[in-house]
Amino acid sequence: MQDVNRRKFLKASSASLVGASLMGTSARWAGANDRIRVAVLGLGGRGRGHIREASANQGVEVVALCDPDRKRLETAAAEHQKAAGVKARCETDLRRILEDKEIDVVSVATTNHWHALATIWACQAGKHVYVEKPVSHNLAEGRKMIEAARKYKRFVATGTQRRSNGSFRKVMELLHGGVIGDIYLARCEYPQPRPALGFKQPEPPPSWLEWDLWLGPAPQQPYHANLVHYNWHWFWDFGNGEIGNNGPHFLDILRWGMRKGLPVRVQSVGGRFGEKDQAQTPNTQRTTMVYEDGSELVNDIRGVFAGEGFSWDFFGSKGYMHLNYRHLGTSYGCTYEVFLGRSKTPEPNQGEYPDVEHYSNFITALRAGKPELLNADITEGHLSAGLCHLANISYRVGRELRFDPKTERFVGDEEANRLLDCRYRKPFAVPEKV
Repeated sequence: MQDVNRRKFLKASSASLVGASLMGTSARWAGANDRIRVAVLGLGGRGRGHIREASANQGVEVVALCDPDRKRLETAAAEHQKAAGVKARCETDLRRILEDKEIDVVSVATTNHWHALATIWACQAGKHVYVEKPVSHNLAEGRKMIEAARKYKRFVATGTQRRSNGSFRKVMELLHGGVIGDIYLARCEYPQPRPALGFKQPEPPPSWLEWDLWLGPAPQQPYHANLVHYNWHWFWDFGNGEIGNNGPHFLDILRWGMRKGLPVRVQSVGGRFGEKDQAQTPNTQRTTMVYEDGSELVNDIRGVFAGEGFSWDFFGSKGYMHLNYRHLGTSYGCTYEVFLGRSKTPEPNQGEYPDVEHYSNFITALRAGKPELLNADITEGHLSAGLCHLANISYRVGRELRFDPKTERFVGDEEANRLLDCRYRKPFAVPEKV
């Protein structure tokens, strides 16, 4: 396939957006039955979830699918046609999707290293975006994604589904209402067993995989079977380790409860324990972050299973709150207990709110032309992914780091600052200016 002429592409996209406003972009969807046309990029578990979640909304049609894996593409297309009775356009190159002026929304469920570029290109092409966690592969990308969303006046939502869960929303109402007083410490436990990968040798990519498109922004390198699919999470060129895989969910809860952004200090230690394999990221990692007021955020990830479940704790000047993870069907919620003073007896439970389907929240906000209705705007996604990026950088350089949240740079540590960004393989480069 020929490359998209980026100059013409950007010129046309920019011209179509001159004078646009967020209200204006959704004016044609004022009626609940007006169609919103969605393209889904990346057709693994979350991508197929996006197809179902988008299609469940009245007036929303999934009209295009994209994946460099042709087997996944064919399977997802057949499933969608059977479920919806609609034959979607299929492409292996997402640039072909972005050229289509009939597409209103791009739903990004690719590998992590594609998230930022797909989102920025989509905004430049006049599309609104729903992007999976972590929204970015490095911290600098997240800030550029925000800039693109604001410059081109696009709705960009983050796939942190717990932001729409009724139990978590009730917890946040209680915490923000001062039920345990001023929060000085929040921590989460995330034990997740991951089997060793073993070692795979380089080999020619399979015939069904467009390897160059799969690599995209990443450095040129040979294919091996531990990358495709899912285990790319454990290699730095494509993923962000376990903390970047599920940390954006779990750390997002801590940050949300504390009403914090990025910290002023971070230290992350760990390693890859158990059976040896070729994965690069730690399977065990303890991170401590300190904010300007001295409050702390602590996260433990353990990939060698220890038997306990996922949990969160918030400690305040009046007591503490304990949350246990709950997964029922498509609901990612929690149970909670509040202990005040020295009491070992929990306070009476105050119930929870009804769940809101997270993708539906995105569609509702888009139809209304009101970005303030988004439960997880791109800024929230950037900050929560940012915690994971800072932790990984501390782990990789092997020391505690000081950080300036205003400039989003480390203080006096150029080695660490170099890891805030990366070099891209042309023509798949995240632009310096969006």
